[in-house]
Amino acid sequence: MSMFLARRLVTRCFSSRPLHVCIVGSGPAGFYTADKLLKAHEGARIDIIDRLPTPYGLVRSGVAPDHPETKIAINQFSRVAQHERCAFYGNVKLGSDLSLSELRDLYHVVVLAYGAETDKDLGIPGESLGGVFSAREFVWWYNGHPDYSSLKPDLKSSDKAVILGQGNVALDVARILLRPTTELASTDIATHALSALEESSIRKVYLVGRRGPVQAALTAKELREILGIVSVGPAECFRRWCSFRSLRISPLHRKFEGDCGQRELHFVFFRQPERFLESDESKGRVSGVNLEKTILESVGSGKQIAVGTGEFEDINCSMVLKAIGYQSVPINGLPFDHKKGIVPNVRGRVVSTEPGLYVCGWLKRGPVGIIATNLYCAEETVGSISQDIEEGGVGKSEKEGSKGLMQLLEKKEVKMVDFSGWEKIDAKEKQMGIDRNKPREKLVTWEDLLAAASADS
Repeated sequence: MSMFLARRLVTRCFSSRPLHVCIVGSGPAGFYTADKLLKAHEGARIDIIDRLPTPYGLVRSGVAPDHPETKIAINQFSRVAQHERCAFYGNVKLGSDLSLSELRDLYHVVVLAYGAETDKDLGIPGESLGGVFSAREFVWWYNGHPDYSSLKPDLKSSDKAVILGQGNVALDVARILLRPTTELASTDIATHALSALEESSIRKVYLVGRRGPVQAALTAKELREILGIVSVGPAECFRRWCSFRSLRISPLHRKFEGDCGQRELHFVFFRQPERFLESDESKGRVSGVNLEKTILESVGSGKQIAVGTGEFEDINCSMVLKAIGYQSVPINGLPFDHKKGIVPNVRGRVVSTEPGLYVCGWLKRGPVGIIATNLYCAEETVGSISQDIEEGGVGKSEKEGSKGLMQLLEKKEVKMVDFSGWEKIDAKEKQMGIDRNKPREKLVTWEDLLAAASADS
């Protein structure tokens, strides 16, 4: 018998009995993995768990409120969650409610797709001062994430804010700070954030990068969008930037040559933060950033790095946002590369563990890429799962799957939120949004979310 026919027989035989799968994380990586597994294995029974009572991960809490088109993926994810062989269980925390070893005992396959929920540190003096936030914290604040609804960014003490980083997340944050609130009012931005932005004094935002305009990580689409809101500079740098990337944005040049206007976005190139400055009037709070000028030096293979010149300058401000990257966190029993911020893996298979444990998304490849990148990432991980099943390394033993999970959660008195509970939250948010001419009015505290999920229909 050929190896091909043998594998077909193994797959056909296995598909006649359940393949119990648990996916940890209900963002794009988790849902794309579930979708592909459901299509690849007729016997797959998939449980998606998440520490939040709401699904969709960064599509709900990371995408800017003025980019509703990016959230269309939620429609596909909802169809996956409603599939007869798939279930969503929110408010279930891996590491406290459940251990990784417990999940592995219950399921043939465990896929970790919980993303990156902390931030990289700069490790410079003053980083703990009040008014210094990560871009992630700020994004979660204006998107109504229940962990950050009580954040208190100072938007009144100065007309300047500094953002460290020049990628798309940095530009998203700058746009929200500078966009007129009349335009944000009809989005799903959290009401507490809209109220704070309505009273904001910030009119100038500085985007600081270690390198030059050619190396800036932002995309033309993001740049075009912000040009319709604010004046941008410096002009000469961006003429060269557009020329290098063959961008035909004639309004760009006219915008640069115009007046500064009321709201300004300043790109500050060839600068790196040396330390955060403490306010003399308000101890413990930031009053600015000390920057060192940099130059580019070649390190071979066409790569250039920024190195300090020993020359320094200050930018005064009342708030600093660090848009220097997200970072994943390890859990007990999981190998972790702290330098790269990922779980060591080969095509999604976690190394140094027994078969059956996989990763997908940022935990697998690092915090890079767009939502669609997770589609290809999931395809690779599911390919590894399928190969392991065909070769007999996964799925041979009996597992309890959902039944065992429900018994364990009940024993531990975990008040999980299933997909019908999320639908109650969804319905309430949309109903509340009608009164404000918004697509939804987000519930932003754990108490309100859990109350809505458990309310009588």
